Amino acid sequence: MIRPTLFVTSILLAPGLLPAAEQESLQNQVKELRQEVQDLRHTHDRLRKGIDDLLMIQRLGDVAYVDKVYLTGPPRADRKDQNTTAQGYGNPYRFQAYVFVPLDLDPSRRYPLIVFPHGGVHSNFNTYYTHILRELMAQQYVVIAAEYRGSTGYGKRFYEAIDYGGLEVEDVYASRNYAVENYEMVDEDRVGIIGWSHGGLITLFNIFNHPKDYQVAFAGVPVSDLVARMGYKTQGYRDLYSADYHIGKTAYEDVEEYKRRSPAWHAEKLQTPLLIHGNTNDGDVNVLEVEHLIKSLKAADKDFEYEIYQDLPGGHSFDRIDTKKAKEIRLKIYRFLAEQLDPPRPLKSLSDLHRAGYRVP
Repeated sequence: MIRPTLFVTSILLAPGLLPAAEQESLQNQVKELRQEVQDLRHTHDRLRKGIDDLLMIQRLGDVAYVDKVYLTGPPRADRKDQNTTAQGYGNPYRFQAYVFVPLDLDPSRRYPLIVFPHGGVHSNFNTYYTHILRELMAQQYVVIAAEYRGSTGYGKRFYEAIDYGGLEVEDVYASRNYAVENYEMVDEDRVGIIGWSHGGLITLFNIFNHPKDYQVAFAGVPVSDLVARMGYKTQGYRDLYSADYHIGKTAYEDVEEYKRRSPAWHAEKLQTPLLIHGNTNDGDVNVLEVEHLIKSLKAADKDFEYEIYQDLPGGHSFDRIDTKKAKEIRLKIYRFLAEQLDPPRPLKSLSDLHRAGYRVP
């Protein structure tokens, strides 16, 4: 039996079998069908996001109020496909954010805030971070995690609003301001930001752009140099950046634009206490990016802390997984944050970390 797709392909490859007009019509139909199939990924992503939201509440509901709020960031940057005279053009851009508030807070007191941008070129905040969130709740941090423009699970238009190293940074900053302005228990003088990978890049740009609004920052395996990254990644990955709805140019065509979106090229802006982690066997963010960031910060005579771990299991996720070594490293991160943020119940041992993560007394 001949498969329909094979039959259609055979016709398209043999133009003599159909008149030119019918050939063109069939080609257009195939193109439209392919686009419809491609767009189905966004429907699938919405479904996955809804399921994961339910799982988030189930896994965290015993220690936190879990909310999801709407807020706004800067208007979209001008793109080729935008009608600049259309109704609503220039309005602040809407996005959602998760808010996690420990159940046992005293409403008469004020608590430190952690701003927590997720990683991934197109990804979202999800239950991958469950144990880290439980550990933060145990220390009595309030946490806000923005689903900044370009995140998945919110449809095609939101996906294509991506602005890597650009306005997404300001979305995350807007989430910081939202939490400070809307939650009386949040102490605006005790705000930290943490992120891994792409979230590490957003963390760095937040403290570079808004140094007075963060008291401390942690950047884990941060994407730091998009110019170098475009050199060692695959063509499919590079296409995510040069897409018409995104940067619209390759690094070869506009190297300055890629430098503008790379933290390593802005090291002179650092003013905030900062801890950086990298791993030599990272299969996503090559350690050369983190090394470039560190060298740039040193060249700018900046005061910061860092550690490059040697071939630790877990690669890119070496300190986010649930091994003993990963927990030991997270404990170091929490101690660094606590020096500036003074959480009411700092985690002091691996036993504390274990109890926080696994619902044990």
